[in-house]
Amino acid sequence: MTLNCRQVLNVMVFFGFMFNYMLRVNLTIAIVEMVDKSNATAGAANVFRVLSPQAVAAPAGRTTFAWDEHQQNLVLGAFFWGYLLTELPGGRLAEVVGARRVLGWAMMGASVLTLATPLAAALSHYAIATLRATIGFLLGVTWPAMLPMAAQWIPPADRSKFMSNMMASSLGAAITMPVCGFLLATWGWESTFYVTGAVGLAWTLLWFGLVYDSPAQHPRISDKERRFIEEALAGSVQSKHKEAPAVPWRRLLLSGPVWAIVLTHVASIYGFFTVVNQLPTFMKKRLGFNIKQNGLAASLPYLGKYLMALGTGVAADYLKSRNRISTTAIRKTFTTFAVGVPGLLMAIQIFVGEDKVASVAIFTLALTFNGAVTAGYLGNGLDIAPNFSGTIFGMANMLSSLGGFISTVMVGSLTYQNNDFLSWQIIFGVLAGTYLLGAVIYLVLGTGELQEWNTPEARRPDKEPESLPLRNSSAA
Repeated sequence: MTLNCRQVLNVMVFFGFMFNYMLRVNLTIAIVEMVDKSNATAGAANVFRVLSPQAVAAPAGRTTFAWDEHQQNLVLGAFFWGYLLTELPGGRLAEVVGARRVLGWAMMGASVLTLATPLAAALSHYAIATLRATIGFLLGVTWPAMLPMAAQWIPPADRSKFMSNMMASSLGAAITMPVCGFLLATWGWESTFYVTGAVGLAWTLLWFGLVYDSPAQHPRISDKERRFIEEALAGSVQSKHKEAPAVPWRRLLLSGPVWAIVLTHVASIYGFFTVVNQLPTFMKKRLGFNIKQNGLAASLPYLGKYLMALGTGVAADYLKSRNRISTTAIRKTFTTFAVGVPGLLMAIQIFVGEDKVASVAIFTLALTFNGAVTAGYLGNGLDIAPNFSGTIFGMANMLSSLGGFISTVMVGSLTYQNNDFLSWQIIFGVLAGTYLLGAVIYLVLGTGELQEWNTPEARRPDKEPESLPLRNSSAA
């Protein structure tokens, strides 16, 4: 069976975001074996090692490093400093030069640097921190860049299913942990970087060979498929052979529907970061259960989130194709489900939080239900302003990325030297309020209607044709 060009794009995006996550978290898993445990908590007295950590021989003959807690946190956190810088520029750059190059070169660069991670680690913790910040800088463009690609290729009735491919990052989380664990045990920590870097590099080569920025630029697309896509898009997006329209910043920044997407995304990601990164600490210190060491309990939320994303994406596109309800109603319904339900679950957690089984169930369900964002606000920028969907998503992702830092500060300040249940009840209350506020904001301001400022007056579809002439070509 021959896949058409849209199906190839879906497959490439699915695996691309899975591998993207592997490049992001491989260090988080490998660092457990990279650090010499007998020296991992060395303090400021060991000045020489702080300034120039030296590799030491591990008992099994493998190289490890005498990094203390401060140095480890610097190495682990460096990724996010780079990641924050390129969210908004990445989305806009994809609108101007095309997502194929932006996403492809970013993944290639991150993969090559991943292969060089063992060498950087051998030099010093500053070297590997710089390398990880650069990887973050590169991967920061990947999520925002995908929306301009979808704007050119995916008809409105298929967009929710397409967005669910980006949630393959959740599958990447579920797969990366056991795979990297096997590599660590079998070939040592270096192998996690060699394997994930090589996989990312192989994907990049396929990406450049199989994917193009628009149907008009694809050399192997059939006339039938190209005509279907262009008619479905109905001139709502600027053709890639023309100069990208300038961002109408004033109207965009004053747009209620834009802020509905941005603020709801901030609330959703803040909740996600807190549940994933901070609540395992609650489980371990308050309930005596290390969820990260329980493979099933650790993997279920990620698997559930992807399945929820896929299922709700299919449901949303079915409703869209049958014209049963409006796009606005679809987006609001699924956003309320994806953000509001986790808020209610966190409110329940306030009262049952000292029950181990209930806590695991609530955290798992909260992350699972959150997968419905693919049918809700996540692809909403494609509805309201496909020409600037990368810019909108870049703005949302940049602000939401701060949620990880804010979450850490909040939990740290509330539990510092006082890890009692009351402190955690406050954290659950803040989480519940944040989730529910995001749902309310979207219900009030969100819409699925195309915004007038998406198409500048001089380039409206009734004034200028939007596509190149069809070529004679074979099916992809």
